[in-house]
Amino acid sequence: MTANEQYMIDTWRASQQGAPMPPPPGRDDVAVLRSLRTYEQARAVMDGRSGRHPWRAALRRIFVRPQAS
Repeated sequence: MTANEQYMIDTWRASQQGAPMPPPPGRDDVAVLRSLRTYEQARAVMDGRSGRHPWRAALRRIFVRPQAS
């Protein structure tokens, strides 16, 4: 059963019982990923590491040309 099919069944059941409708599938996915990123950044700072993502620094070193002084 897909998430959409389960959502339709839950919506029908909620309407029959007078309960609040369930959230649609995938509605909060971006918010969950953002909160996970924030949590990992906070853990890094508490452990004494940089709060910035290491991949960003690596990609910046690869793709950004150094400026001539």
